[in-house]
Amino acid sequence: MSRYSRQARFQPIGDKGQIQLQNKHVLIIGVGALGATVADLLTRAGVGTLSLIDRDFVDLSNLQRQTLYNEHDVKRRLPKASAAKERLQSINSNTTFYVYNEEATVTRLEQLVKQQAIDLMIDGTDNFDIRFIINDIAHKYHIPWIYGACVGASSLSFFITPTVSACLHCIMRHLPRSGPTCDTAGIIAPASQITAALQVTEALKYLTNNQQALRGTVWSFDLWQNTQSTIDVSTLKYAACPTCGTNPSYPYLQPDATTRFASLCGRDTVQIRPTYHHRDLRLLHEQLPTKKITHYNDFLLSFQHQNYTLTAFKDGRVFIHGTADIMTAKKIYHHYFT
Repeated sequence: MSRYSRQARFQPIGDKGQIQLQNKHVLIIGVGALGATVADLLTRAGVGTLSLIDRDFVDLSNLQRQTLYNEHDVKRRLPKASAAKERLQSINSNTTFYVYNEEATVTRLEQLVKQQAIDLMIDGTDNFDIRFIINDIAHKYHIPWIYGACVGASSLSFFITPTVSACLHCIMRHLPRSGPTCDTAGIIAPASQITAALQVTEALKYLTNNQQALRGTVWSFDLWQNTQSTIDVSTLKYAACPTCGTNPSYPYLQPDATTRFASLCGRDTVQIRPTYHHRDLRLLHEQLPTKKITHYNDFLLSFQHQNYTLTAFKDGRVFIHGTADIMTAKKIYHHYFT
């Protein structure tokens, strides 16, 4: 307990709360700017088990704000979840880590919450497709989750408790889904760091049985403009909501609810997610001209096509780097995959 002595001296947590943290399991969806910091803080806080799922690998542009990674990870082209585990294990060997270098699909997330006793889910994603899936799974399986988003110098965060608070579906009925992204507005590291810190603070309250201290509102801020606001969204909860209403249908868990082609935030990259979930990288390596291949390891294979780079993952996904246009990406994809 000595490594957590300063935290345990904080009266709302105490020794009892510290023991509770050691018996908790948190699922972090996405270990980029938000998820990497969340994972780091929860590991240092002594949470007993962390599951990390992320579809991406470490890129040089990540290092500006994603504090778990370094240039060596970039050179090795490591998947983020594996690189995160490698770093986190050196921070706290008492924490158990489960790593999933793959897309957070409906099927995969449902498998994870069914197979493991997840106490809390934390959003570290960059798109609403996955957030709505998390929202539906949270309500179907009665697992709280913490929403977080940041772009530019601004941020939003909110703790969502099934059957109690308004859900993401309720809230987004009143807000536009389009807006600035990392592509159009960029992002500064302090915005992601503070957003993650707010998420982790709410997580610590919940995991140590201090639910009465939960904020209960959507909190937003703009670091550059020195503004902040808190919004009570409790009145937005409505009985006919298909996710948290009286007769839920969980629309975002349906097979056709996810996008197969999607542009990745700030990367000039399109992801293609096929219907199958396995790719024989060895066979692909044999089929491609050696001079085209740039990286090859147990997790992925990257190769050149004209001015584009394609990265094929073991779980079937493909990234096409060098374009954010989905139609262009589709044409390039079908040069090599059927």
